[in-house]
Amino acid sequence: MMRALWIAVLACCASPIAAQEFTTLKGHGGPVMALAVSDAGQVASASFDNSVGLWLGGTATWQEGHDAAVVSLDYSQAPALLSGGDDFRVLLWHPDLDQPIEVTKHLGKVSDIAVSPDANYIASAGWDGFVQLTTVVSLLQTTDTPPSDFVTTVLEGHQSNVTAVGFAPDATLYSASSDGTLRIWERNTEGLRPRTIVRHGFGINVLIVEQDWIAYGAVDGGTRVIQPDTGAQIADLTLDRRPILALAYHAETAQLAVGDGHGYIMIVDTTRWQIARDFRAMRHGPVWALAFSPDGQTVYAGGLDDVVYAWPVALLDELESPDGSGQRSFLRDPETMPNGERQFMRKCSICHALTAGSSRKAGPSLYGVFGRRAGTLPDYRYSDTLDGSDIIWTETTIDALFDTGPDHYIPGSKMPMQVIARPEDRADLIAFLKSATTGDAK
Repeated sequence: MMRALWIAVLACCASPIAAQEFTTLKGHGGPVMALAVSDAGQVASASFDNSVGLWLGGTATWQEGHDAAVVSLDYSQAPALLSGGDDFRVLLWHPDLDQPIEVTKHLGKVSDIAVSPDANYIASAGWDGFVQLTTVVSLLQTTDTPPSDFVTTVLEGHQSNVTAVGFAPDATLYSASSDGTLRIWERNTEGLRPRTIVRHGFGINVLIVEQDWIAYGAVDGGTRVIQPDTGAQIADLTLDRRPILALAYHAETAQLAVGDGHGYIMIVDTTRWQIARDFRAMRHGPVWALAFSPDGQTVYAGGLDDVVYAWPVALLDELESPDGSGQRSFLRDPETMPNGERQFMRKCSICHALTAGSSRKAGPSLYGVFGRRAGTLPDYRYSDTLDGSDIIWTETTIDALFDTGPDHYIPGSKMPMQVIARPEDRADLIAFLKSATTGDAK
């Protein structure tokens, strides 16, 4: 039964978007941080809103289980789906399970996940500086395997955050780090030990591992292809754009997609190691996530917008970039905004809505926030720190929140560190919120 969990083909799933058609998948409440597509064509998206979306056409089924932003996905063993988040956890999702299973937990944010070709191991990269290698062969035997049956080995060697992991087709494990190294993990009598094959000099963010080559992207904009055993350079695809934040590969069409901090997607022909297309896919902000459709004719992209874009590869050089119409107001020039609104857009808008009702954003809506007790808005899962808090949101408490920062004012809160140092900026923000979070706001 559990063998189906890892290797059965998804019977009911989204059809791949037709070739030559541009479309969008809308519904997330925050930036799209990761994308993955199953062999059957179902798109999975992960977001800063703490959710994973499974898309059937233009409609998503929301997978809720993470307590912070979800930033990595692996859908190689569909219908099983793996997700990693800023809550330090790797979760396993499957239609046969009522709740996700926690596969492992790092001591820092999970930045990447990979499954070995035989589906016996899950590798995860963490901001704690470790690679975790979890044995999951027991998952192939029973659907009710408890998490305690997982066996995780912690692999040490990197000197900073581990940012990416990948298996070669022969199951050799590789990892990359913000310490600027790319390492191969080789087995000896003492277990797996790392050997450095690249010292890039700047942090490496992403990698793709194939049998005959490895492609990686770095903070300084370096996009390079190397030999897996020696690290010798095969190709340098570096352009004057940085950082490189996303890679995707489609083997049948020999296409490598590269996404960068300037919002461009570069398509590389890996048979010649030449740039075939180069296209600005984002109106605003970086490309954080990329994935190909099963036929390689569509490339999905995610970034600062709460939208997944689906671009037909053949028309990338002919289509116009997104025009931003109907997008959130932070796409306006910040200098055209009143100061209070500008502070909100910069500090609060990614996590919080201003309108009444439920929101898919990572934080609760701020509608009616003045006079409300912290941790009491229905339909939002608060941290234990705020659940039952005696804080009442007023001009004074909101000013104090941003004066010292949420991590100091409410230790243990899920709110990211945000400090507004100038008293006049905090006053303008509060004035904007008082107007924008009431029924009288225009």
